[in-house]
Amino acid sequence: MKQAPRILLVDDDLKNSMLLKRFIEAEGYEVIYAENGRAGLEMYREFRPDLILLDINMPELDGFEMAGIIRKTDRRVIIFFLTDRTDKVDRLHGFSLKGNDYIPKPFYPEELIARIQERFASVTVDQDKEYRLGSTVFQPNLSSLTYGGETHQLSVRQTEILQMLADNVGRTVARDEILERIWGDASYSNSLALNVQITYIRRLLADPSVAITSIKKKGYILSVSS
Repeated sequence: MKQAPRILLVDDDLKNSMLLKRFIEAEGYEVIYAENGRAGLEMYREFRPDLILLDINMPELDGFEMAGIIRKTDRRVIIFFLTDRTDKVDRLHGFSLKGNDYIPKPFYPEELIARIQERFASVTVDQDKEYRLGSTVFQPNLSSLTYGGETHQLSVRQTEILQMLADNVGRTVARDEILERIWGDASYSNSLALNVQITYIRRLLADPSVAITSIKKKGYILSVSS
């Protein structure tokens, strides 16, 4: 029997966290709870969850600090920031830490469940599939780019974006199509987040024969020159 995905919930609001924990568990997930960032970091190291639901404003160690520590060694675990800090600068900072989603409080538990389900469905990929882009090897199942003997890790969201582009080499992939498939809607804040993720992907594509070109008001093209 396949093991249920393991979710780590880190939030200092005990009452609401317990309600949310029970709601998520009712959907078949295993949920581990930690009351602050420092305890959350210990739980992460002990249990190695598949997804972290992470509040930002917490004592001991805040959510941004915890995510920064984790991302130094782990690019695969999925991180959702759950927070009432909705300013653009905070959202962009969350995505710069390679967070996979940024969900403002208050939110409907059903919306969170939908995003969790979509996220786990989207990372189920063909384990043998790889893309050869010029001299670069892109392996979605490993979230990796290998070029010139060096391998770089992508976040889950960056992997999904690049895979959409790699499935359509030489063709324009519409911004709204990327946003709808990966973020669930084409809102302004998600559009900004897409810009940030494209910038990170471009930095990791060291192969000069591979480029991502922006088509104004339309989308992106991944091109490979001979």
